[in-house]
Formats: sequence, structure tokens, C-alpha cells
Amino acid sequence: MFTKDLSYAARSLSKSPLFVTTAVITIALGIGASTAIFSVTNAILLRPLPYKDPSRLVIARSDMRKRNVKDFPFSNAEYFDFRDATKSVFEDTGGVFTFRAPVLRDDGTSEQIRFGIVTTNFFHLMGARVQIGRAFQDSDGQPQPAPAQAGNAPAQPPLPAMAILSYEYWQRRFGGNTDVLGKSLRTVGGGPSPQIVGVLAPGFELEFPPEANEERLPDLWIANRLAYDAANRLQVSLRVIGRLKPGVTLEQAQSVTDSYDTEQQRLYTILRTSDTRTLLVPMKQHVVERVRPAILALMGAVVFLLLIACSNVGNLLLVRSSLRERELAVRTALGGSRFRLVRQMLLEALLLAGAGTLAGVALAWVGIHELLVIAPANLPRLESVKLDPGVLAFSILAGLASAAIFGITPAIRASRPDVIQILRGSGRNSGLSGGGLLRNGVVIAEVALSFILLIGSGLMVRSFFELQRINPGFDSRNLLTFQLNGVGLRDPEQRAAFEREVQRRLSAIGGVESVTASFPLPLTGGFSPIRWGLEPALADPSKFQAANFQFVLPGYFEAMHTRLLDGRTFTEADNYNPHPRGDRPGAPIAVIIDQILAAKAFPHESAVGKRILERAATPEPEWAEVIGVVEHQRQSSLAEPGREQIFFTDGFIGHGAANRWAIRTAGDPAKYADAVRAEIARLNPQLVITDLQSMDKVIYEAQGGTRFSLLLIGVFAVIAALLAGVGLYGVLATVVRQRTAEIGVRMALGAAPSSVFSLMLSQGLRLSVAGIAIGLIAAVALTRVMISMLVGVKPTDPATFVAIVALFLVIAAVASWIPARRAASLDPVTALRDE
Repeated sequence: MFTKDLSYAARSLSKSPLFVTTAVITIALGIGASTAIFSVTNAILLRPLPYKDPSRLVIARSDMRKRNVKDFPFSNAEYFDFRDATKSVFEDTGGVFTFRAPVLRDDGTSEQIRFGIVTTNFFHLMGARVQIGRAFQDSDGQPQPAPAQAGNAPAQPPLPAMAILSYEYWQRRFGGNTDVLGKSLRTVGGGPSPQIVGVLAPGFELEFPPEANEERLPDLWIANRLAYDAANRLQVSLRVIGRLKPGVTLEQAQSVTDSYDTEQQRLYTILRTSDTRTLLVPMKQHVVERVRPAILALMGAVVFLLLIACSNVGNLLLVRSSLRERELAVRTALGGSRFRLVRQMLLEALLLAGAGTLAGVALAWVGIHELLVIAPANLPRLESVKLDPGVLAFSILAGLASAAIFGITPAIRASRPDVIQILRGSGRNSGLSGGGLLRNGVVIAEVALSFILLIGSGLMVRSFFELQRINPGFDSRNLLTFQLNGVGLRDPEQRAAFEREVQRRLSAIGGVESVTASFPLPLTGGFSPIRWGLEPALADPSKFQAANFQFVLPGYFEAMHTRLLDGRTFTEADNYNPHPRGDRPGAPIAVIIDQILAAKAFPHESAVGKRILERAATPEPEWAEVIGVVEHQRQSSLAEPGREQIFFTDGFIGHGAANRWAIRTAGDPAKYADAVRAEIARLNPQLVITDLQSMDKVIYEAQGGTRFSLLLIGVFAVIAALLAGVGLYGVLATVVRQRTAEIGVRMALGAAPSSVFSLMLSQGLRLSVAGIAIGLIAAVALTRVMISMLVGVKPTDPATFVAIVALFLVIAAVASWIPARRAASLDPVTALRDE
């Protein structure tokens, strides 16, 4: 019986190819979009982290609450203190930090690789396996011997760095040769050579949020030779991860951690005055915390789109079932049961949903590839986005749910025809006389959902334009940037001479206007805070605040075209180290501050010549003299201003920190890339250039998150508006067919075509206004979830709401115009004869 019903449903649908094509395309759009976005949601938010028992892994996040500093790394001493104080709740605790540095190849050239410095228990903590060789041992983390003191025995030789290769680097650099065990890698600059003791199994990676600036796939893992050094508690680098003991809850572990914080604040003034607290966060939550709202908003948008698609197909099925009422009435009269009729209609809906799902999965496959192209590079876990079995299961469930949503109501309505009344009827459109209220309700729902999506799209458009207008604090045009590594010079004077030589050589390239260097460069990551304050902070350290710092070469602000607001910029005379080991004790420190810090420290007066306390190179804060005030530069994000800034010369800590270079050119900076590479190679072939790109590209990438959300929500909104317009057109076209006789009578009695046109147009606009009203109320509530995605615009922005209302009224008018025009052009004689 089921097979016969399925065969009949297929034959029935084959007789309406236009209807089937329209329905399948509509379903495919909804399921394709929802499947593509679900693949992102699944990879980023749902899929477990690739570690052993990941639900018990937590991040220990150090937050300085009074200074608004979050997720601050741990020092070695803090790591030991935390590990020892929380042994009752943690099964194991480890630490990691990453960086990039060059190593020498066998031919003497350099390559930059990614380093991961880990505690010796780290791989055991995370469940990583070693493919060949051995894992780290406790002895690999033994602290280095203390340096020799005057009059004492000579210093012991330094211990070697013990290293484990990533599987991917082992294959890439050594071709999978097992003879690599026991060999050493040569580092640039004569530093200690890491000795290779093992190779990890493939696939191990670090999962941290992008703002943590940790490498995802280190090539070389080094055992951290940790020493408990209470004097260097402010030298922070470690990201600390703990594994909860079985049965221990996060709340219990946080309670023990709170006790640890209380004791630390009692012992250390800086922790007390900054109100430093350690927050335990599930590792997965920590990774996706910042992107979760945007991903959920996108998922909500495609759910709306799927509902709109289902509504549209549901309306098509309502019209189709109305046109088939005579057929269904005959089947009922011949003994067909209501259950049999419902099943028949549901099978048709299921066939449509099945075809739409298959087409939707194909669209999703294409969509996922396009998503990976346009997605911002800092989206976590992006590489795991794919069309896997879980995503396919979602597509199938979405298809089944769609069949239920758009199939059940038309099926139930079609299963209870008024047999006698229908069989008596003779008009060809009598079947359309019922269900008008239901069809109108479906269209109102479509309009409301589409309107919400259009509001979201409008807000993102406003945000994107606001982002374009933001002044980053420098001129990105004609600016080429790169990072230079592998200098390897230990003497500060040699490093200073090297910087001057790089500037001289690059400045000699034709078309280069200026050359400068900084660490870090705006919008490239790497910013971290230091303390600053005024004289009251000496008596009350809680008055210290946090500022981001930057080391720059003289001429930096001129090359970046950053406006000088007061005072002067750095000169070569300022570019020295005020902390040499004997030479110039007590030399004054010259700093430049940005306009935000100047407004905080010295409101309504000039900051030039004033002194501030800063702690950047010494254990305790020291005085620095402000010589200039510049406009604020956006540091990590165009969307957020970021902290106030203090600028030091590169010589402040002995030269060599400023390794991110910027070259102002006369034309397209990309044309100078080859010349820059060649000049650096002539200077020293072991130097490594990375991240060679224009600052315009950096700006473009900084806009990636907003552009990604705008593009997706915009596409969904356009599709939704088209579907709503088609749905409105379909209802009005049905109404014209239903009311053909009435229209013929009206026109025969003297009604002007314009009045008929207005009658039909007003009906479409009334449905649209009702949907817009419902959508307005819903949008006011729902757009608040977009607040983290918006830049310079509120989620209830009046201008956006007014513009979208006007736009949707235009869409409604266009969708209503064609049926209204058809009604106005009816010939009354023909209409009455046909009816």
C-alpha cells in the first residue's frame, strides 16, 4: 500500500513540473543555507576539543579587574603557586606559550618556524601521543644552573633544550626520516640548539581564542626549564591549563582558586591593588567565547530563512490542495479514508523535501567552500569546517522537519473536503474559495520573518560603513609592512647599527619615502599592558592603570602619518637605553603618549613636560617625561578603540625589539616587495622576512569579521525578501483567480480598472503592513543579540528601521503590482463567461 501511495505521489507531482521546480528550489535554498551555517556552528561551537576527555579541561585566566586587563598570562612563580595550591581539585596542571623564530637549514639559509614552549607534563595532560622517540621527562624541565658570581666557582655549562617535532614539520623538513632522533637544530644567532628526542603523532594542535595570539600548529615543541623565581613574577608568558579530578565540579575548583587568590593578594601588593583574580573557564568555552554570539546570530538567521522557505512551499501546497479539492472529494466519496488522504499529501511533501534536501546539500557543499574563502582568518577552529556525517544528519533532519512544517497543515485541510458541496460546484476556481485566511496568515509570517532578517542586514550595512569611516590613527595607503627575524646579535650597539643599516638600504630603493620599525605594529597583534600612574599611585598603588606599550624607531610617527597633537616626536638623541649596567644611571626617560592617556592623566591641560609613572623595564615603576602627544592608534581591532598607549624608543630596552617594519612608498606598495626581499637578502641571507603585506591588506583583514557577517546576513535577507515577495505574489494571484467573477461583475457595473487595481494592491499592502508590524516588535527584541557584531550603531537604530520599512513596502508594492494589474485588465464578459 505504501509503495502504491508513493508511486501515486510521484506521478501526481510529475504532472506539475513548474510547481515542483519552484518548491524544490525554495526548499534547497533554505536547507542549503542552514546546512552551510550549521557546518560552521558544528565545527566551532559543538564539536569537542581534540584532546583527551576535553570536558574536564579548564583554562586558568588571570584578570586584573581594577585595570580592565583580562586573560593575562602567568609568570613561572605564579604557575608553581597555582599548581601547588590547587592540587586538591586538579588532576594535572600544565602551561604553554608560543612564538615564531628562525632556525638554520642544512644549506645555511634560514626558515621561520613556530615554537611551543611547554611544561614537561603538557602532552600527558592534553592526551597527545608521541609517534616515535619519547615524550618529555621531568628531567627535561630541570632549571638552568645559576650564573657564576664574582669570586665563586665558574658557571656550569647551560643544559640543552629538549625538543619534540610536530609530525607535519617532521615530514616537511626531514621527510619522515627516523634518523632525526638525537640530532640538534641550529638556531640563528648562536643560541642553544634544541635536541630532538621525539616526534608527535599527527593532528595535535593548540586551541586558543585568536586574541590570545598563540600559534595553533607549533612546529617545534621545547620543554620549558622552569625555575621558581619570585623576583621575576612580572615576567609573564604561560597559558595555564588544568584537568579537573573526576567528580570535581567547576564551582568546587573555583572555590579553591578563590582561596589561592586571597592568599596571593595578601602576599603581593600588585595583585591586591589591581584586584587580580583567577577565573576558571572550560577550555572550549574559552576558545569560542567571543565568536559565539555572532555564530548563533547567523544560525538564527538561517533558521528564519528555512522557516520562510517552508512557509512559501506551504502556501504553494495550500493552493495546490485547493485546486485538487474535486479530486480529493471524489476519492473520499469512493471510500478513501481521511488517514489515507493525509498520508498521500504528506508523501508528496516528503518527496519535495527529499529532492530539496539533496539539492540543498549540493548547494551547502559549494557554500562551505565559499565560506572558507571569505571567512576571517581569526575565526577559531575554521579548518575543521566541513560536510561531515553530523552535518549531513542535520540536513536530513532539516528536510524531515521542513516536510512536516509545510506538509501537515495542507494535508489535514485537504483531507476533510465538503464532498457534496464540492461535487455540486461547477466553477473551475471553486476550490480556491477556502483557505484564504490560512494563506494570508502564512504570508504575514513570511513578511515578518523576512523583515527581521532585513533589519539585521541593514544594521550590518550600517556597521560596515561606520567601520570604513573609523580613523585607525595612521594612513594605511602606500604602506608596506613586514616582520624581520634572525638578526641574532647580542650586543645592543650592534643591534642599533643593524637597524640603521636596514633603514639606509631600504631608503635607497627608488620610490621609498620613509622607513621605520615598531613592536608591535597597529592591528597586527602582540599588544600587552603595562602599568602607568601619577604621583598619588606611589602612596596608593590601586590608582595605577593599564596602558599598551610600543617600541618605535625615531621617525615612526612621521612614516605612519600619525598626527602629532602636542610637543615633539622622538629624535635619535632619545633613542638610548636609560638602564645600562653602569654607564648612564638615572638618565631621564622620554615617552610619547596618545590622546586618550593625555586626556585621562592631564585633562584640560598640556601633557608635554609632565611626568608619569610607568613600569616597563624595571621591577618598580619609574618616572618618565612626556615629550609629545599623538593621536590614538587602533591596536587590535578597528571596531574597538583599545587602551591608551605609551610609546618608548626602541633603545629603551637596548635596541632590537622593533622588528616589524613599515615602508612608505610613492605608489602601490606591492610593487616594492621583491626589491625589499632582495635588499634584505644582500644584507644577510640568514634573515627571514615574514608577513610581507600592505597595511591596506591588514586593514582589510581587520574588517573581516564584520564583512563576513554582513555578507551572510545580507544574502539571507535578500533571499528571504524574494521568497516573501513571491509568497505575497502567489496569494494575490490566487485571490484574483478566486474573485474573477466578482471582479467581472464590478467592472460590468461600471467599476474603473484603476479602482480594481487599487483594491488588489491595497490587499497586498495590508498583508505586508501586518507582517511588518509583527516583524518590528520581534526585531526590537531579537536584534539585541547582534550587539557584539555591531560597530557604531545601536541594535534599535531608528534610521535603519525606517529605511527597512520603506524598502519592504516597495518590495510589497512590486509583488502586489503584477496580480493587481492582471485583475484591472480583466475583460468582464470573458470573466463572467469563464466563471
